[in-house]
Amino acid sequence: MSESVALITGAASGIGRGLAVALARRGWAIAALDCNADGLHVLAAELAARQQRCAWAVADVTRPGELADGVRQLETALGPIELLIACAGIGAETSALDLRPEVVARVIDVNLTGVANSIAAVLPGMRQRRRGHLVAISSVASFRGLPRLLAYSASKAGLNAFMEGLGTELKLLGIRTTTICPGWVRTPMTAPLHGKLRDMLELEPAVEQMVRAIEAKRAFYAFPRATAWRLRLLRWLPHAWQDALIARMARGLN
Repeated sequence: MSESVALITGAASGIGRGLAVALARRGWAIAALDCNADGLHVLAAELAARQQRCAWAVADVTRPGELADGVRQLETALGPIELLIACAGIGAETSALDLRPEVVARVIDVNLTGVANSIAAVLPGMRQRRRGHLVAISSVASFRGLPRLLAYSASKAGLNAFMEGLGTELKLLGIRTTTICPGWVRTPMTAPLHGKLRDMLELEPAVEQMVRAIEAKRAFYAFPRATAWRLRLLRWLPHAWQDALIARMARGLN
């Protein structure tokens, strides 16, 4: 495993950075990619101080050509990508009371199309080698459309469907897929929600759960279990009940 290379998008901060640090401890060489050069530089310096292999490239996952160039640069520095963790994502309030199509498009572009672009950049090499592991970081928000998070929920629900179909096709080629749906994790992206949600997860233990799911090559993993089951069971209720319960939760975010 010491020679295996993990490409992590969104590695400059939040969950992506946490995953980079956790996997580096386990012997992975880290290929870090993000739009934030300063954050990547800090991450690389931290890993280098621990004598852990890391290379980084600045790229936007919504720009396929730029992304492909970054991946080529990283593979030249470290070797073939064995594991992709598509973690780059954004969240923005999208409400029916102030619906801006350009914001919806941007969220879907990063959270869904950006994952497809990331996979497309590494998949040809994995197919040629007939091995590899593709991981997408989704969300429990994918289980049900949430008020004020219309685009975020839609982007993550679409991501789940995309990964399901992808996994079915690639299994016979020796390439595994994993979709991870965490609850709300305490990161800079969720800073506006801090103190407003009961089940906010701390970053480090959340990352450890994700790493265990990746190591086990689980096709799908959602946590915390109680939150995931509540949202799954919610879908079995009449729509009027669903709406009432979700609206109550949304009021807590004000």
